[in-house]
Amino acid sequence: MIEEEAKKDKFWLYVGLTTLALVTTLVLVKMNEDEKFAPIKQQLQEEEAQMNIRVLN
Repeated sequence: MIEEEAKKDKFWLYVGLTTLALVTTLVLVKMNEDEKFAPIKQQLQEEEAQMNIRVLN
C-alpha cells in the first residue's frame, strides 16, 4: 500500500515536470518568432506611416 502511494506521487511529479517542459518550450519558441519577425514588423510599420500622410488641398 505504501509503495502504491509513492508511485502515485512520482506519477504526478512526472506529469508536472512534463507539463512545465512543454510550456517552457512553447514560450521559448514564441519569443524566438518575435525576434525573427521584428524587422518585418518594423518595415510594415514604416510603410503604414508613409501611407498615412494626408494630402492637403
